[in-house]
Amino acid sequence: MDCRRTALPYFLLAPTLIFLLFFFVVPLFQVIGLAFSSEHSIFTLRHFNRMFGDIYYQDAVINTLKMAVIIIPIQLVVAFLSALIINKRFKGSTLFLYIYAIPLGISELGAGLIWLSIFTEKGYLNSILYQLGILKEAVIYLSYQSPQWIMTAIVITEVWRATPLVMIILLSGLQMIAKDYLEAADIFGANWWQKVWLIILPLLKPSIQSALIIRTLLAFQVFGPIIVLAGRLFPVMASESFFWYTLIRNEHVAATYALLLMVISMIITWSYLVFLKTKDEQVGVL
Repeated sequence: MDCRRTALPYFLLAPTLIFLLFFFVVPLFQVIGLAFSSEHSIFTLRHFNRMFGDIYYQDAVINTLKMAVIIIPIQLVVAFLSALIINKRFKGSTLFLYIYAIPLGISELGAGLIWLSIFTEKGYLNSILYQLGILKEAVIYLSYQSPQWIMTAIVITEVWRATPLVMIILLSGLQMIAKDYLEAADIFGANWWQKVWLIILPLLKPSIQSALIIRTLLAFQVFGPIIVLAGRLFPVMASESFFWYTLIRNEHVAATYALLLMVISMIITWSYLVFLKTKDEQVGVL
């Protein structure tokens, strides 16, 4: 009986560990091997030199970081405000939550196609503005001549598609905060902003940390909407890895892009873990 109890946790963890092994650990070592080996399995740094010399490399790195810097704060603020509203549990809040979470069921490619139908030359945006008399002729939003519109379209698409994920994480954290804290704040005359800043945000820090880590990792991997809306007009590291693998058919350089993307993701994740520590984690370190 004791042996069964001892082995039970391992049986429960086994499916997850097997999944991680075959779909994360094995591909990771394959990527590392491709990035540092030649066609004859000889160690080399030639693929990194070729990546650094790629005409799209600098723009891909800058655009990837720029996307994360712009999208993540917007999503965090919108998701937090939405979670506060839903947490009020007003009449119809459950229906609002279901509607709000609809984009979670749409793939990246599907989301890109939806917003392409809006921003394309003959899309819904031009049609509506023309019908209202605001435009006299169609505006070409997704063109190399208007990079600011391409960036705007991608940001809007990602905010619409992925904000519900952040909101659900924050909402679950809000629902774990005991009402006693907020009731005590009401007794001492705290206003709404004071309750949010001094009570809710400190207690919500673990959820914010988790949301930031998950969303940052996913933001660096954004691929479908960018391919649909911009193609190679707006290169990012994920799309460059794809193009090197499919169009140029050089899996080694594609692996170097993927490896660089992983390293940047790990550095930012580490910074979240260090600078967003909860009090319990800080005490544990001390």
